[in-house]
Amino acid sequence: MISYTRQDAEEPSAVPPPGADEHVAPAPRVSVQAFCETMETATVVQSAAEDRRLAKAHLKIQMGGMAAAVEAYRSAPTPNVIILEAEQRGDILAALDQLATVCDAGTRVVVIGRVNDVTLYRELVKRGVSDYVMAPVTAIAVVRSVCGLFSTPEAKAVGRVIAVAGAKGGVGASTIAHNVAWAIARDLALDSVVADLDLAFGTAGLDFNQDPPQGIADAVFSPDRIDTAFVDRLLSRCTDHLSLLAAPATLDRVYDFGTEAFDSILDTLRTTMPCIVLDIPHQWSGWTKRALIGADDILIVATPDLANLRNTKNLFDLLKLARPNDRPPLYCLNQVGVPKRPEISPNEFAKAIESQPIVSIPFDPQMFGSAANNGQMIAEIAASHRTTEMFLQIAQRLTGRGGAKKPRKSLLPPFIEKLRAR
Repeated sequence: MISYTRQDAEEPSAVPPPGADEHVAPAPRVSVQAFCETMETATVVQSAAEDRRLAKAHLKIQMGGMAAAVEAYRSAPTPNVIILEAEQRGDILAALDQLATVCDAGTRVVVIGRVNDVTLYRELVKRGVSDYVMAPVTAIAVVRSVCGLFSTPEAKAVGRVIAVAGAKGGVGASTIAHNVAWAIARDLALDSVVADLDLAFGTAGLDFNQDPPQGIADAVFSPDRIDTAFVDRLLSRCTDHLSLLAAPATLDRVYDFGTEAFDSILDTLRTTMPCIVLDIPHQWSGWTKRALIGADDILIVATPDLANLRNTKNLFDLLKLARPNDRPPLYCLNQVGVPKRPEISPNEFAKAIESQPIVSIPFDPQMFGSAANNGQMIAEIAASHRTTEMFLQIAQRLTGRGGAKKPRKSLLPPFIEKLRAR
């Protein structure tokens, strides 16, 4: 019998509309083999194989459909996941019965078919099929199906990674990353961690008034020790819902990393934290590019000048090309309104980027300077300031969650109660 992994089998549900905020957790290192009937489906599956969420999966595509799959596994072990395309109802059930005789225990099967019938779906469930996807399929539907096999209902939710990067040095990307993480933790009550990836010059420890003895450097230089217990010891708690994975901010060693240097850390954080905010330094290397492309959501911070416009446009173009099945990155304008400085207007900026900024944060050196020097967030020193609301707005858009702030208390109820008492 083919292994059936879902614990709460349901009839197929409607696919979320394009642009809907959907978090699809990445698949682990697994082997996937697809047997397609048509070149159209094979092309779509190949596109899915290039998606960032299947980066660790090894996906191989063959033609011939179910018949080819049955023949192939008569003399070869089956992979972790088999994707099968079938044309007719009778072909599907008969071929699955044959496949069950040669399929290894634990293999998950996804069927792509053109028969829209609940009765067929129930028959597939009885035979141990993990998922049934209606053709014609899209790349994101294939990604969603394969990744969903490894996100069982009883498993702990896989955390969402949010990457914040500056279009240019000195634009305030770290400050915004830290304040947005604070809003996610405080206002949305979502357990979060800030990972300061600027090991040499990171400011997260200063901004949160923390000086932990250990941090992210201990993890990146000890990859063999990384597990949930080890990473948990490295975290410094800032609030009930917010933790910090601080950078050492020292120059006693050179921080040259390979492309996959942070993979183990981020994979471990995903299993323990609902939200991970990456404070990415302004540099272009293999690992920073990988961190950006691999994130679930991206925020680019820019100031309204020509260099920032060019760099933001370049980042948008690259990320859209590398992440065709994700929503485009978001961006915000920071330090808007510097006296006597010529600036590109938000409308002109948006016209070039072909996207509106999520917010435009005004230049306020007094408020931001006081917060930085005191090791506080903007919300701590100016709770009702418009900028504090902007950070919450960014947090809501990046996480896909609505506001959770408590309404302000009115002054009228106490007076009304006194009048009633009289």
